[in-house]
Amino acid sequence: MDFTRRGLVAATAVCALTLTSFSGMAAAQDRTSIRIGYAVSKTGVNAAGANTTTIPNYELWAQDVEAAGGLTLPDGSKLPLEIIAYDDRSATEDLVRSVERLARQDEVDFILAPWGTGFNLAVAPLFARFGYPQLAGTSVVPNIDGLSDRWPNSFWLLGSSEAYAHSLVDVLKPAVDNGALNGKVAMISIADGFGIELSSGAREAFTDAGLDLVMDKTYPLGTQDFATLLQEAEGSGADIFVAYSYPGDTFAITAQAKLASYNPKVFHPGVGTNFPVYAPMNDGKVEGVMSLGGIDANSPAIQDYLARHAEILGKAPDSWASPVIYASLQMLQQAIERKGLDREAVSAELASGTFDTILGSLSLEDNQLKDLWYIGQWQNGNFVGISPTDKAGVADAVIPKPDWN
Repeated sequence: MDFTRRGLVAATAVCALTLTSFSGMAAAQDRTSIRIGYAVSKTGVNAAGANTTTIPNYELWAQDVEAAGGLTLPDGSKLPLEIIAYDDRSATEDLVRSVERLARQDEVDFILAPWGTGFNLAVAPLFARFGYPQLAGTSVVPNIDGLSDRWPNSFWLLGSSEAYAHSLVDVLKPAVDNGALNGKVAMISIADGFGIELSSGAREAFTDAGLDLVMDKTYPLGTQDFATLLQEAEGSGADIFVAYSYPGDTFAITAQAKLASYNPKVFHPGVGTNFPVYAPMNDGKVEGVMSLGGIDANSPAIQDYLARHAEILGKAPDSWASPVIYASLQMLQQAIERKGLDREAVSAELASGTFDTILGSLSLEDNQLKDLWYIGQWQNGNFVGISPTDKAGVADAVIPKPDWN
């Protein structure tokens, strides 16, 4: 199956999950399935995030559709899904080739988005060229309005870097004003798209709020020794530590902070803090740790989602992008039920419609989902939403963070 000469031979290639047999593209009147394709990082440096957040929710949704007898079309008929999945191996070149193959050769009806900010930006022009709606549920970018203008069929569902920064400030500023925090911030960020964008938004928000950014350092991809940066953060006198880090980095930062007994009043590492493995990796001693995302742990819909995810897939989802991705698939499903397999009509419905999801009734504003949890905190075994502070189901922030032990 040498379809790229140098790429994707090691991919999981066709049919990571196939719900109906592959028999070529049927004519409309003879259609026996709805083809759904995706290329996601099953292996490589992005695998930790993709295998926690993206792939499980694609599989859960496909199984839910299968259990319901297929996906309903506007005429009331149902068709099973046929899933064609490729491993992009965490390589942009492989991702681009895979998306092109899904569109040109596999001729899938819809393509699901890849994992990660950079990867979604990389393939947005391809989704637009081939006319596929792009539901980006793992991308945090600035200036989303501009992206939606450039690619009208792209939908950005995880919020902007500015929104996360201002939501963090909304948590910190009252504690600074009442003297619980000294207002000094030590920030580190990965020198990659995600870190660059989040830290840029944070700098502006911290300055506007009158917070003192006493340390602002970047680190290269692949860094696993954070001892020097953590020592500098502790020596800065900052009560607030913020890291915009990828999962492997987040795990290392937390472990090394604990080892060094570095326990600032606010400890906010990046992606991975909200993963289900984070607490057991740290012996459950994560009370008060903040990061991106969160859930309303008391929501019946979320409780049902968590239970089904664990029962069907044998593992828990993360408490940030996982429910957003599943909700995006519910939106896509409902748009297809209303408009059929016309991709242009489905994109228009996604842009203007209202959808019933595990996150409640959702509608997009300028192709963006804005009703989100931006900041969460580990409290009593759950990573719960603490900002926006006026959102229904919000938990009160715990400041200062308890000692690691």
